[in-house]
Amino acid sequence: MTEGTLSLGGERITGDSVRTQNVLAAMTIANIVRTSLGPLGLDKMLVDDIGDVTITNDGATILKLLEVEHPAAKVLVELAQLQDQEVGDGTTSVVIIAAELLKNADQLVKQKIHPTSVISGYKLACKLAVKYIQDKMVIPVDELGSECLINVAKTSMASKVIGIETDIAKERVAKLLNAGANVILTTGGIDDLCLKQFVEAGAMAVRRCKKADLKRIAKATGATLLTALANMEGDESVDASIIGSADEVVQERICDDELILIRGPKARTAASIIIRGANDFMCDEIERSVHDALCVIKRVLESKQVVPGGGCCETALSIYLENFATTVSSREQLAIAEFATALLSIPKALSVNAAQDATELVAKLRAYHNASQTQKDKEQLKWFGLDLQAGKVRDCKSFGVFEPAVSKIKSLKYATEAAITILRIDDMIKLDKEEKKGRHGDECM
Repeated sequence: MTEGTLSLGGERITGDSVRTQNVLAAMTIANIVRTSLGPLGLDKMLVDDIGDVTITNDGATILKLLEVEHPAAKVLVELAQLQDQEVGDGTTSVVIIAAELLKNADQLVKQKIHPTSVISGYKLACKLAVKYIQDKMVIPVDELGSECLINVAKTSMASKVIGIETDIAKERVAKLLNAGANVILTTGGIDDLCLKQFVEAGAMAVRRCKKADLKRIAKATGATLLTALANMEGDESVDASIIGSADEVVQERICDDELILIRGPKARTAASIIIRGANDFMCDEIERSVHDALCVIKRVLESKQVVPGGGCCETALSIYLENFATTVSSREQLAIAEFATALLSIPKALSVNAAQDATELVAKLRAYHNASQTQKDKEQLKWFGLDLQAGKVRDCKSFGVFEPAVSKIKSLKYATEAAITILRIDDMIKLDKEEKKGRHGDECM
């Protein structure tokens, strides 16, 4: 029902109309990113008002670049940003699940189920789903060994500026060389005379490095950053113990760029990732992909827990909640069942994006997980997920298809909270823009 009789001067939308509008807005946002889900998802090309082009299938990046006006749609955009900040991955999944929860809730409300009952059922379903993941689906990283992790860290070259007059600089260069340093990196420039001194001693000196890179190199090689050579007494000296070490430092050319590579740092394992591509768009997308992968590894290292991927977790939760719903005698039963149905949107989207028969694959996956939860001798089937390349189901644990447990748990919590937030809304008031005072004065005259 729409009313335009507010004394405030604006439009009021209330009842089923506002809920339907919110659901449509949420589904529109979800449909934009749905086809980008999974390893075989498609890319989006976004062009801003000045013509800059972004090509990506990263959900957070897509939604960040969209100019969304509808309030309910903005909730999902913020949801994706929150997931990106907290976990770094799973942004597309969380938006799809939230939109499906809203759509299913809207259908229940149209069947005269009160929104409060739906919200109560969703909260219970989310709580049960999180508990099931923690009790049944989580695999400790220690059990899987080091193959479960990819320990990668970006590292480059840098150092501190030592810019002094030539005669003093000469003495300082000598002190560095006498201490045993044969690679010197600085954030500032190096005088040509000092460079000559380094070359004659067979040492490498690199100038104008990034300070952030310097910190990483110092951490990897066991070196200590120096802002000055002077100690507390004012005497200038260089202690050999502050010098880091690595197997080799070499200069290499990759395409048109010259890079200095530090191999085999002694203090700890570290690595640089050199991103190369046919054009800037490809490099930007690779960088986003690497960022997501590193965030995932970080979360796994922090939580020490992973869950199987390939739609395995969502399907297992769906079957579990469906069976649990039949034991609930109140109206929340319907909401829990719809929550279970919404979770299947992930394996369905993965199958569709891979050009596979979603109906057949998801049905087979559901049968496997139902058997794992009802028959003790088939408990190992709980690790089965989708093999999108072959168009069949497989044991994701054996094939090493994992996701951070924290990513799944936070996705469920955030999606449920976002759906509940929008579901609670039954009235929307859009105020008219205020007219400028000058115009009012003109009208009075």
